[in-house]
Amino acid sequence: MDTIKIGIIGAGRIGRVHAENIVRFVPEMEIKTVADPYMGEEAAELLRRLGVPNIAGDADAILTDPEIRAVVVCSPTDLHAEYAIRSARAGKDVFVEKPVDYRIERVKEVIDAAKKAGVKLQVGFNRRFDHNHRAVYEAVQAGKVGRVNLVKISSRDPEPPSIGYVRVSGGIFYDMMIHDFDMARFLAGSEVAEVFAYGGVLVDPAIGEAGDVDTAVVTLKFDNGAMGVIDNSRRAVYGYDQRVEVFGSEGAVMDVNDTPDNAVFYGADGTVSGTCYKVMWDRYTGAFAAEQRAFADAVINNTEPQVTGEDGLRSILIAAAAAKSLREGRPVGMSEVG
Repeated sequence: MDTIKIGIIGAGRIGRVHAENIVRFVPEMEIKTVADPYMGEEAAELLRRLGVPNIAGDADAILTDPEIRAVVVCSPTDLHAEYAIRSARAGKDVFVEKPVDYRIERVKEVIDAAKKAGVKLQVGFNRRFDHNHRAVYEAVQAGKVGRVNLVKISSRDPEPPSIGYVRVSGGIFYDMMIHDFDMARFLAGSEVAEVFAYGGVLVDPAIGEAGDVDTAVVTLKFDNGAMGVIDNSRRAVYGYDQRVEVFGSEGAVMDVNDTPDNAVFYGADGTVSGTCYKVMWDRYTGAFAAEQRAFADAVINNTEPQVTGEDGLRSILIAAAAAKSLREGRPVGMSEVG
């Protein structure tokens, strides 16, 4: 089996998730170095247990290493673009977590840097690789629903993030719904033409004080005539709620929430089934591993990544349109945001 040596920049929550999943499930990848200037002892200990040979405080340990062929960028969001560009210029293939950046021009700079360097660029929209969502997509691609008329997506987190995170996250459209914008394009097989957003503070007043909303509904019009509806909430008391549906001229296909098991108890007092996963890392373990395998395959076999820099840009443009719509209380055409 062909393998590639990689480096991971960032050992925060998502960096540790990728490191663990790569070691456990992606034999095509060998982690040589993980770099983070703020590496905590807990993270360092996990990496040592995983057998990572090099733990560094500076990304240069990765970028200047000729043995490292690809870089997985898991830094704080405001540094995604910087490290992606530096990795590309160093001749490394790049996997960068979403969003690439909040600024449209900065995302374009990342895409341009990868093109000029002739390296791969994959964006971390892991939900495309989820077994449930993928089954819906494949049914649509096989023509089972006929012409796509409606796409419906619900994404609700078990609990809101910290207020410190909310202040730097870019807002619910860039941080949370960005996944759903990508999934909507993926399922509809079309680009978005117009966006209308509603939002409110129904979970935590502190989120509103930080300048964001915690509950939002966005309607979409697609170039192919289909329509879409996305709802997000920062808190679902019953667990991690992730569902998609595509309705078309010949039928509908949808998925339901994953649970740790599908056992159902039937008793005199009612029927009880398993609860939803409580954290994203458990819900999407398979998807995180699958997206890294896809990245490794693109690097090893010199093929186009399944999720490109252009996909990252399109989702940021939709987020910008949604934010503008929420501010101005009107539908916003995609031509208004570039």
